This record gives sequence, structure tokens and C-alpha cells, in this order.
Amino acid sequence: MPAMQQVDERRIAFERGRGIWPDRVLTECLDRWIEEKGDATALVGFREESATTVRLTWRELGDRVARIATGLAACGVGKGDVVSLQLPNWWEFVAVHLACLRVGAVTNPLMPIFRHRELSFMVSHAESKVLIAPDRFRDFDHGALARTLRDEIPTLEQVFLVGGEGPDSFESGLLGREPDPRFARGTVLDGNGLVQLLFTSGTTGEPKGVLHTSNTLLGTILQFIRRLERSERDVVFMPSPLAHQAGFAYGLMLGVVVGAPIVLLDIWNPARAVELMERYRATYTFASTPFLADLAQFDGVGARELGAFELFVTSGAPIPPVVVKQARENLRAKVVASWGMSEVCSATTTLLSEHKVEESDGVAMPGSEVKVVDDRGVELPRGEQGSLRVRSAALFVGYLKRPELYGVDDEGWFDTGDVARMDDEGYIRICGRNKDIVIRGGENIPVVEIEAALYRMPGVLEAAVVGMPDPRLGERACAFLALQPGARVDLAAMRAFLERERISKNFWPERVEVLEQLPRNPTGKVLKYVLRQRAQELAATLEGSATPST
Repeated sequence: MPAMQQVDERRIAFERGRGIWPDRVLTECLDRWIEEKGDATALVGFREESATTVRLTWRELGDRVARIATGLAACGVGKGDVVSLQLPNWWEFVAVHLACLRVGAVTNPLMPIFRHRELSFMVSHAESKVLIAPDRFRDFDHGALARTLRDEIPTLEQVFLVGGEGPDSFESGLLGREPDPRFARGTVLDGNGLVQLLFTSGTTGEPKGVLHTSNTLLGTILQFIRRLERSERDVVFMPSPLAHQAGFAYGLMLGVVVGAPIVLLDIWNPARAVELMERYRATYTFASTPFLADLAQFDGVGARELGAFELFVTSGAPIPPVVVKQARENLRAKVVASWGMSEVCSATTTLLSEHKVEESDGVAMPGSEVKVVDDRGVELPRGEQGSLRVRSAALFVGYLKRPELYGVDDEGWFDTGDVARMDDEGYIRICGRNKDIVIRGGENIPVVEIEAALYRMPGVLEAAVVGMPDPRLGERACAFLALQPGARVDLAAMRAFLERERISKNFWPERVEVLEQLPRNPTGKVLKYVLRQRAQELAATLEGSATPST
């Protein structure tokens, strides 16, 4: 097993003093629901490609968890070992994680879009003993890739393929086991045991393996549940990838904590999402802004039977006010904004009152603190833009094998890499990543505000602003837009609109590029590094022109 970082004793003492960490493990919740309502629905998994549904009760889920845990133990998987799973939003993902908790293993979720380059590094770095993947998914042969990795990585002892055949079959090798009574209840872990290894995106360098304990995840989820009034009366709809923190923490874990049915969708399709939300009377979801926009703008959604749907929590990018308005009118649901990252689950959210949902990313959760500082680490006056730092019960406990990158100071503050400002009520607004800031002639361009304005422009579906190199001013702002069918936007039209919006001319983008769609990762975040690269290529073609245009 890899040498795992231990939780610092000072951190444990500090968090115990705050009373946020529950010193519990998710399997305690599973055991409770099996006992109290074993025949109630725990999980509904819909597979888009086959149009099939699997529905499991709590008792059935518990049985499958015990079988999988028995199979993992038979492979020599025990406390501290890593199990990697590259699974879509299938019921197997939920069951495997709970089985890992039973045997004390660390779950390493991997996005289904990853291929050999990403997986070979991540699985090797994690020293994973077992890799679980689909045999095939979305016309890709995951089984062949998994076997290749097994041949290449010495620590990878076993591959199991969902839908596979022979010795690598998940169904026969894990699910087909006679369950060992040791794994019917409980866990060998305590609250400070490591339960998750989640790799960062690695878009600016080598991915880092973020380590979370049961306490760092479960503590903040419990606070989230209290603030947003979630309960076993909910039906959790989860289209966000379970291999991303949003789906993992606020779909899988939240549903098991409160004992609510979890409805999984494996391939995003707005029409299918509306159908499932209607059929199962979904009440809540957590997903990025594009998911919200797709639902709120879906043709005829206002006439669908979505009266049970109450709450859409979104994170990853500021919510355009027009999308909030559409969600209220068409979905008749409340919208809550939040901010978090792989290293720290939602540290801020807005409230159910929707106070400042259109202009902020929320106020600190109980057990979390945020502050905005200058380059010297000195806290800035309210309203000024600077580096965002967080101190939180939800903060991760280290990077796997990279302790020098931990970046938490002696007082427990973590430098997030985000740029933000804070208002007089303590609400923060993310202004971008440090690398996303556009500085034109020494003046910072308020990228988030410009993007929000462009979202309001008629005909615009998506907007992103990045810096384009300029020999005289250092950078100019370049706007990338995706448009509604039949719409046309050029530089003059955009400037006229921004003038009507009373945006300072100094902040206007000086080039517009129209794309069919903006590049995004599977969780919906715009891949700005891709756009910056394209802007650099565009700048090279301008030959130093002072007034770039479309």
C-alpha cells in the first residue's frame, strides 16, 4: 500500500474544539437505513445507452455491498489500500465505495473520460491494488485499457470489468461472491480514517492526489444538510459525475446520510433528466451552471410535472442572473450558489432565502472561514479583490506523496489559488483563478462581471473572457461566445450592448470569437486554459495590431 499521510494531531484537536467533525463513517448511516427501512428505495440507476433501470432497496444495496467487500478482501484489499474505479454514474459506483469503507480501503474515483495518459499516472501514483471499470462505455473499450494498465503497473493486481466476462468480470469476481458476515455491518475505519483519494484536474501541471478522511467529508455534508434543510423526504437527482466531488459528496454521500433515494443519470441529456425528475419526483440536485441552464431553458419544461422539485445547488462558475430568473420561472425551484474545490467541499453557500444568489458565491458554512488577502497575506478591506484563503473542517489532509505542496499555514489557512472579494456581510464573489486574471495596461479587468453581462446579451448562450497577449498593454481581453441558433454577434454589437449595460469602456473585450460551444470538462467548468491557448494563437496573427476585431 502507498505511504498515506496521517492526520495531524493538532488538526484533530482543533476540529474537535469546533465540534464539526462527527467521528463517524458513512457505513453507520447505511446500517441504520437497512435496519429501519430495508424495503424502501435506496438507489435508482438509469443507463442511457441501454435505456435500462436498476432499482435497489436499502437491503438489496447492503447485500451487494457485502458481496463486493467480500470479493475485495479475497483480493487482499485491506485498510489503507487503494481501489480505483473509473465508473459512470452507475449503481456499482455507490456500492463499491461503501464496500471499500467496509474493508477500510481508500476509494479513488476516476473520470470516465480519462485515457491511458491520465490513468497510467494516477493508478501508478496511487499504487492501486484493484481497478474497476466498464467493459465498454460510450463506444470506448475500457476493458482493453484496464488490462493494459494491469500489465504495465506492478502494484495493480486485479482488474474487474462491469459487463465483462471471464476472470475479469465484476459480476462473477465481486458481485457473485457469497457475502462474508463480517462485511454485513460496520467498518474497520474511524472518523479520521482516509476514505477518498481524488486527483485534481492537472490542467496546469501534474495532477495532485487529494486525500480526505471520513470527518473532512462527512462533517461538511452534515452542515450542508442542516443549512439547506435536506432530509429523508428528499429524492436526490444526480447527473453530476460521481467521480467529481460534487456528485460524490452531495449526491452519493448526502443521499446515504439522510436516507433519501438517489436517482442516477450516467450520460447528460436534458430531455432524459426532465423525464427522470418527473417520474421519480426529484426534489434536489447539485450540479454546475450548464446543467441548470439546460434544464431551465428546456423547451416546455414549465408544463412538466416537476412540482416536487425544490432546490438546485450549483457550483463551479458564477450563475448568470438570467439563468437564475429562468430557473425560478420555469422550474419553480430555489437556486443556491456555492463555492468549493477538490481540496475543500462547499465552504460557502448562499441561503434558502436566495439572498445574493445572483451576485455572490455564498457565505461561509459553519466550521469554515474565508478571507481575502493581499500578496503579503494581509487581509484586505471589504470589497477589494485579492487571494482567497479558507480554513475549514472540510479541508483535505494532504496530497498523496506530495507533502511539500500542502500549502496550509501554521494557523490552518489554505491558499485556494482563487481570486475573490468579500462584501460587508461576509459573502464572497469568485473573480477567477490567479492565472485567469486579465491585466490590461496595469489595470485588472473584472472578468466575472464582464462574463455575467455577456450572458445577458440577446443571442448569447455561453461566454468566457480570457487574456490575449499584447506587446504594448501586456494583455487585452478576448471574449469567446457560443450563440443561440440563428443569432449573430460581432465586436460592434457587443460593445454597444456593454455600453447600454454601463460597463466601463476600459473593461470591454477587444476581440470576439464565436464558437459552436465552449470547451468544458465533464463537470461543466469552462476550460479556460484551452481558450487562453487559442487567444495566444490569435494574437500571433494580429501582428501587433492595436485594435483587434472579430
